[in-house]
Amino acid sequence: MTEKEKTCFVIMPISDQESYDKEHFTRVYKHIIKPACEKAGFTPIRADEQANTNYIVLDIIKKILESDMVICDLSAKNPNVMYELGIRQAFNKKALLIKDIKTDFIFDIQGLRTLNYDESLRVDTVISDVNRITKGLNETYDANEKEVNSLVQMLSISPASISDKIELSKDTTLILNAINSLKERVSVVEKGVGKVSNFKVIGKSKRGRMFDLGGVYVEEGTLLTNGQNIAGELLRINDNGILLLNGDYRFEVKKGSSDYNAILSNLE
Repeated sequence: MTEKEKTCFVIMPISDQESYDKEHFTRVYKHIIKPACEKAGFTPIRADEQANTNYIVLDIIKKILESDMVICDLSAKNPNVMYELGIRQAFNKKALLIKDIKTDFIFDIQGLRTLNYDESLRVDTVISDVNRITKGLNETYDANEKEVNSLVQMLSISPASISDKIELSKDTTLILNAINSLKERVSVVEKGVGKVSNFKVIGKSKRGRMFDLGGVYVEEGTLLTNGQNIAGELLRINDNGILLLNGDYRFEVKKGSSDYNAILSNLE
């Protein structure tokens, strides 16, 4: 019988942060967090790797609540990170807190165990940091449920729960109906749009590069829509699809997907 895959959702800054080098936290994830998760026996999941463009927030919340473990990088005191950690904490689910050594402790959660790592990412410190975080993940995952893991437990507050019986208000019903209608419309778009040619960079604009997107010239940074909402800002395109920026999250819309076809169909 195959053992069930254990997952670890990674809560951390995704976009570039003030006083850090460009792509710094991508390197932290690649060289420290991801190796530590894998060494501890977990499959790491980061929001920009998995999120669906239509329901990016719902995807993140689902991963926060359903993953076997969460590792949360508090470096730079990013508000989105704190919000996502709060969701995990509200349900009193296990999470390992880490931060770089230049970030001060956060007063509200300073009573919870937090591991430091060296943001310089020197080879000698990276190896040590990976080993300590690996150990921390295993210890947190194996810890007794009664051990303090969240503010909810520390304050003896009943954790949040999701009831099996949910009564929908009139407004909620209208929203769900609208979502179902949207799914049907996207399905129609997906079936009606044919194969799209490969992308290529065609030149430079004042803001940046210009791309040939299905025969339409699109400027870097342009807000793209799928017809119902803003998908994100165009960062670049490649043979796999379109790379977008939505808030703090970068994600790729796969070529041939319903979102991809919907974006193309809404280009002027």
